[in-house]
Amino acid sequence: MTELKIRELPDEKPVKMTVALPPDVYRDLLAYAALLSGSDGATDPARLVAPMLRQFMMSDKGFVRARRKEKAVVPGK
Repeated sequence: MTELKIRELPDEKPVKMTVALPPDVYRDLLAYAALLSGSDGATDPARLVAPMLRQFMMSDKGFVRARRKEKAVVPGK
């Protein structure tokens, strides 16, 4: 099987959001969902968006540094 960064989808209470994707990104999202779900094809491509965004943000060193710096600031002092 192909080594994918997203291995399983967490069962979380979602916040609804509407996004418009370019056609090529949507096609790639469908292809990723097909690879993830294997032969049963049961993975809804929309469920991949949150884990992919999470993975991207965790791998963005500048964002991680900024968040760490932001959390280090103690409110009210």
